[in-house]
Amino acid sequence: MLHKGSGAFVDDHDYPATTEELISNYGDRTLELPNGSETVGDVLTRLESETFETPDDVRLALSCAVSDKAIGRIGYSDRDPAPVGSPYTPDAVSF
Repeated sequence: MLHKGSGAFVDDHDYPATTEELISNYGDRTLELPNGSETVGDVLTRLESETFETPDDVRLALSCAVSDKAIGRIGYSDRDPAPVGSPYTPDAVSF
């Protein structure tokens, strides 16, 4: 989830607020991500139209809709091995 410091506009806006209203008012704002950036408008247009009741609702929506620029290594997991045939399966290493 985006932390409260990112996108202060979220806290300053009056609620409830619609997706369209947020895009109209803040669509050109930039969200800095670990591997680049995206605008609020680009992120919110990936979602269906809805009415947000709180700033946390908007932060959650933004967090869920950002592209893969927001993650480190695509397909990486330190928990489970990659399934057989996955393009993310590492090459076998012989010792």
